[in-house]
Amino acid sequence: MKPIRTLKLGELLVNAGAISPANLQAALGEQKVSHMRLGEVLIKNGYLTEMHLAEALSAQLDIPFISLVKERPNQNALSMIPENVAARLNVIPLSLTYDGRITVAMSDPMDTLAIDEINMLTNREVDIRIATASDINKALSTYYRVQSSVEDAVQDVMKQTASISGTTPIMPQMAPQDIATVNTEDAPVVRLVNSILEQSVKEKASDIHIEPTDSTTNVRMRIDGTLFLTTEIPKNLHAPLIARIKILSGMDIAEKRRPQDGRILIKVGGKKMDMRVSTLPSIFGEKAVLRLLDQDNEHIGIEKLGFEHDQAEKLRQVITAPHGIILVTGPTGSGKSTTLYSLLELINKPEVNIITIEDPVEYTIPGLTQVQINEKIDVTFGSALRSILRQDPDKLMVGEIRDQETAHLAVRVALTGHLVLSTLHTNDAPASINRLVDMGVPNFLIASSIRCIVAQRLVRKLCPNCKKEMNVTQEMAKEIKMPEGAKIYAPVGCASCRFTGYSGRTVIGEIMVIDTELRDMINNARPQHEIKDYAVNNGMETLRDIARKKVLDGTISVEEMLITTMFD
Repeated sequence: MKPIRTLKLGELLVNAGAISPANLQAALGEQKVSHMRLGEVLIKNGYLTEMHLAEALSAQLDIPFISLVKERPNQNALSMIPENVAARLNVIPLSLTYDGRITVAMSDPMDTLAIDEINMLTNREVDIRIATASDINKALSTYYRVQSSVEDAVQDVMKQTASISGTTPIMPQMAPQDIATVNTEDAPVVRLVNSILEQSVKEKASDIHIEPTDSTTNVRMRIDGTLFLTTEIPKNLHAPLIARIKILSGMDIAEKRRPQDGRILIKVGGKKMDMRVSTLPSIFGEKAVLRLLDQDNEHIGIEKLGFEHDQAEKLRQVITAPHGIILVTGPTGSGKSTTLYSLLELINKPEVNIITIEDPVEYTIPGLTQVQINEKIDVTFGSALRSILRQDPDKLMVGEIRDQETAHLAVRVALTGHLVLSTLHTNDAPASINRLVDMGVPNFLIASSIRCIVAQRLVRKLCPNCKKEMNVTQEMAKEIKMPEGAKIYAPVGCASCRFTGYSGRTVIGEIMVIDTELRDMINNARPQHEIKDYAVNNGMETLRDIARKKVLDGTISVEEMLITTMFD
């Protein structure tokens, strides 16, 4: 911790010109009667604002001022100082450092008693940041509320499942039908699940992993593509936790030997969330993974996904084609389904009959007929596609071309006057041609049916609050093919980005529109590299090209570009 000067707060503010000596004397007189903090008295009487106070203290004491709107406290730091202590001291823990220090935000950095108490409580040296009192109060109610609700729910369940003899139970003695009756909002296990879901929404997680170990149950959340351990739950709470999730998702709670899939549609924090649930038996118990789908994202525009303006224009043109196939390719979790939904939104009109076949249906969109795959009753992509043709469709979306049957049917449907949108798992756009050939589709049918292939990835965006400006060096220029001296940004890490340096994700994509020459090349079974070379020479920007643009405009880092497009 930087040493605090021995000047009193009032003297410091007078020296800084923030208040007059008369203001100070009046405030000190009132303070003796009200016993309020001097800063509170000065603000109450209008002698200065919260912001002026914070800025004056920052300048005089050489302590950084931060905005808690931008800075997000780390959960590990929050756990070091109980909520009641933080509220009493008017501080918010921000982060823990590797050298054994704790960073806290305070409105009064000259409160040495508070600093000493934090030091004794945490056994860590204290680094101070200055924030306004109102920001600290908001942060206290925002961040502690979620964390404490999870912890309180855990304690409630522990009390409920404690044995009469006082020993720690291995598993609550509940029959499945008894667990199924636990439906009230006040039930501890219900509160525990709700708290985990609330925390996931607040953290903007895409997935929740509830995984048992030999001694605990770990709750991990995938945030911006990276998994973080957020909560450790006692092992004896695992069974009722999984049972509650199974009830919500319509699974068989008595079946613990086989994998199961389900779905939950709930409101969390005012957000309508659609959750896909999967359970998997393991040696320590059932693992559950919940994929969170924010229904507010169903109307995301093409540009908002991250496509460049000229790329978005190409997609708007090809989606108006009366027939053919538009493929979106990429690995699992690259945002392919979201791109398809965004394309469908462009043509979703009353005069157009759009039918989708999905496994599962991720977003429900008004105006579309959406069919859910159910292989248990033989509703597959292939069988559903054959039936849909009798429904007078104009446009079709096939969630994924997985097998030879679906590939052949999609091609035939496209050649009979329908526009088909679908996905494949390939690394880039030209590789999709070989993938279809491997599925047994003849080259001449591929050439006749494919209109456009989009290959995409999701990349992490740099945190706007802490990214650091740097220049491309001579050595870097050769490796990343950027001009020497160009301004780029590097990740740093702060409380708002969990010290990763990244916040949010965006799409990078390459778009290969099939023209006459490409049709001939596909029909003549030209090698993949020749097809790619032709496409690039005729205006197709590769994944690496688009990533390089996003590096230069400060959206992503060089490291993210290299990792994501390593083989492009």
